[in-house]
Amino acid sequence: MRSGGAVRVCRQVCRRWLSGCAGPADGPERAEDREALVDLCRRRHFLNGTPQQLSPAALLSGCHPGFGPLGVELRKNLASQWWSNMVVFREQVFAVDALHHEPGPSQPGDSAFRLVSPECIREILQDKELSKEQLVAFLENLLKTSGKLRETLLHGALEHYFNGLDLVNRKLPYGLAQIGVCFHPISDTKQIPGSVKRIGEKTEASLVWFTPARTSSQWFDFWLRHRLLWWRKFAMSPSDFSSTDCEDEAGRKGSKLYYSFPWGKEPVETLWNLGDQELLHMYPGNTSRLQLTENSFARKKSLQRKVLKLHPCLAPIKVALDAGKGPTVELRQVCQGLLNELLENGISVWPGYLETVQSSLEQLYAKYDEMSILFMVLVTETTLERGLIQLRSRDTTMKEMMHISKLKDFLIKYLASATKV
Repeated sequence: MRSGGAVRVCRQVCRRWLSGCAGPADGPERAEDREALVDLCRRRHFLNGTPQQLSPAALLSGCHPGFGPLGVELRKNLASQWWSNMVVFREQVFAVDALHHEPGPSQPGDSAFRLVSPECIREILQDKELSKEQLVAFLENLLKTSGKLRETLLHGALEHYFNGLDLVNRKLPYGLAQIGVCFHPISDTKQIPGSVKRIGEKTEASLVWFTPARTSSQWFDFWLRHRLLWWRKFAMSPSDFSSTDCEDEAGRKGSKLYYSFPWGKEPVETLWNLGDQELLHMYPGNTSRLQLTENSFARKKSLQRKVLKLHPCLAPIKVALDAGKGPTVELRQVCQGLLNELLENGISVWPGYLETVQSSLEQLYAKYDEMSILFMVLVTETTLERGLIQLRSRDTTMKEMMHISKLKDFLIKYLASATKV
């Protein structure tokens, strides 16, 4: 394995939480429970639509009229809890974004919806000189070369793989997280088998965790335990959440997380141990780039200071934490405690002390200035002896000594005053 594996943690936000898709073995009592919950959600504005529009099939496929005001708020709160737990309060996880459509030709068996201009189709159909065979060939080529609506968020994470590697000095593991809408075709079984009726939508939350092959199994077990604990904290009966092993068509291992609704178990999240198949497919003939080597930034010296001077309120990261010379274990413990304290107070932190590639202070200053990080905090042996840290400002480049106990209050006041400017 060249690049390391990818553990994918993916769940569908607010799609199955009230769906209650009844299987063939569902009895009348379970169906009644399901209908009662759906009716309550409709009457109390969690869901829009009539009872006929809110069938189990419509809810599961994402083809219902949408959420009501309370449903929108519930979905937002659920997504916010996920984001805080998986991104904001976690090291080496970065937010990414991607287009709703994916470029490139279609693959055999690809059932995704294609993005085709009606004008293009109209021009082909109106060309009277085309034979039937030519017409079919033109239409097939148009569909093959057109962009498609994304069915998952995985493609977007893979697109950002190398950008993420640069952020972590090409050292695994690290993760890329995203929340977004995905689309999938819905077949109309009442008509011709296989015919498409309309587009189904779902809101997905996805974390792709890139890790070396030798530790992928351990990381998979870690995320499985973590996700079960996360779900269980919201449940009146934590044992209602469970997991089951699964396997895809390629034989790759995964786990599904289930919740026991009154009408039976429904999956709420899926984890896959993907290996490097998707990465190699994404970058064919370019496997040399997937080799993890030292970031070239660490070997270059900037001849001129460059600063991305974003407003303090807009800067993605407020503070970088680094450790200087001294006992490594003790300094890292201080950095970790300081990081936790700042994150708990809503201050975003870059854990520079975790990086294994050695860089000079000048290289760190240049790196953080280009990342628009407002302050760099250096924890040294002096911190262990007298509680003093070095604080460097992005805007003034001034360095001052400050007691570690005053850092949090200083940053809170600084950021609060910046909002009033």
